[in-house]
Amino acid sequence: MQPGHAVLLVLGGVGAGLTGSMAGLASLASYPALLSVGMAPIAANVTNTVALLANTVGTAAGTQRELEGQGPRLIGLSAVAALGGLAGAWLLLKTPSSTFEWIVPMLIALGATLLLLRDPLRRWAGHHTMSAPMLGGSVFLIGIYGGYFGAAAGVLMLAVLALAAREPLPVTNAVKSVVLGASNLSAATIYAVTAPVNWAAAGVLSVGCLVGSWIGPALVRRIPERPLRVAIAVAAIGLAVSLWWRAAR
Repeated sequence: MQPGHAVLLVLGGVGAGLTGSMAGLASLASYPALLSVGMAPIAANVTNTVALLANTVGTAAGTQRELEGQGPRLIGLSAVAALGGLAGAWLLLKTPSSTFEWIVPMLIALGATLLLLRDPLRRWAGHHTMSAPMLGGSVFLIGIYGGYFGAAAGVLMLAVLALAAREPLPVTNAVKSVVLGASNLSAATIYAVTAPVNWAAAGVLSVGCLVGSWIGPALVRRIPERPLRVAIAVAAIGLAVSLWWRAAR
């Protein structure tokens, strides 16, 4: 691996760790970084899924105070998400590369839209109750999405958890990261033995992810959340347009 590529991947990992722990859009930084060093979309996606496991480790280490007392909730939701991750990995391995390249921009745009609409969704949720079966089904579907393509899965998970519980955002954010990590872990296990994971790139990217996700929760507690969320959503829409243009060429 060229030194310049390694630096780019570390920076992409730090960005992924920060955006993932703060706004649920880790792959906004890591997936383009992998594409920029010459990886094909499918290979970049499976490598990204493996590398993002470091986000779960870093965020869990940085959110111990938010995760206190959440054990039973985490175990139940993580098990459901892990099953979804297995299904998502299976779908990806059955999806032609050309189809994947067309689907990804739409998924990123969807995640950006939901990130922008999160506050209205949370206000709507104040007048509605999400039942346990509805929550479990939603987490399973997002797990499928996360196993198929990581970008914006955190946004979806954050929105669903925000609808299901009345709690401070940092707590919801911490739970989201661990639950989504279970989906990534199950999908990454499948990819490790059946998909073209670039292990050197995954290792370098994960170093940056670990650093970014460890410091991200501390920033969540201190900086204004809304401007950051809007900026990330706008950047995500730009990425979606860029990837759509690339697929159309």
